[in-house]
Amino acid sequence: MIKERVQKILRELPPGVKLVGAAKTRTPEEILEAIDGGLEIVGENYVQEAERAVDAIGAKVKWHMIGHLQKNKVTKAVRVFDMIETVDSIKLATEIDRCCGKIGKTMPVLVEINSGGEERKSGVLPEESVKLIREMAGLPRIRVMGLMTMGPVSEDPEESRPYFRKTREVFEQLRLLDVPDTEMTCLSMGMSDTYRIALEEGANLIRIGELIFGERKSKRAPAGGGD
Repeated sequence: MIKERVQKILRELPPGVKLVGAAKTRTPEEILEAIDGGLEIVGENYVQEAERAVDAIGAKVKWHMIGHLQKNKVTKAVRVFDMIETVDSIKLATEIDRCCGKIGKTMPVLVEINSGGEERKSGVLPEESVKLIREMAGLPRIRVMGLMTMGPVSEDPEESRPYFRKTREVFEQLRLLDVPDTEMTCLSMGMSDTYRIALEEGANLIRIGELIFGERKSKRAPAGGGD
């Protein structure tokens, strides 16, 4: 069933859009079934869960960090992940850069935008994003590839539209600025209930969990960019 769900979503996606399977709390067996359906990117919210999954599955897919990353988990994270989608401060970026330097790795990252301006949510405010990305451009072991946002949680998916649109506007602004060592190529927006709207607003990376794996049997507190 997981395999067929992945295949259905992939068939419906426009050219150039990539699917991230949000695998929070999922077993390696479930992830492997999704990979069998054509999934090429797995998103994990927690470093420890990702370590277990990578140990079991390996490099068959790319691994993205889509949850909030704590500084004390960066050393492990840079070894596990192929991209970190949730960088929201120069302190975190500097730590990623430092840890990557120790293993000779350059980490592609996305800057997380707090598009709703929510006090308790991670992410940089849209108006502060240019300053942050300019600061990050000087870090040799980080490569900014674009932006990511979640938007406020709502029962009506349509309410996410202005937040996706705002993030797209910031994305386009940054592309025009042509910041050195920065590529504005990835715009990660949308989850199971909002990805269609995100696509309409320009997303080319979507993070889908429940539409692939089904509803989780036990849900932990929300953390980061996957449902």
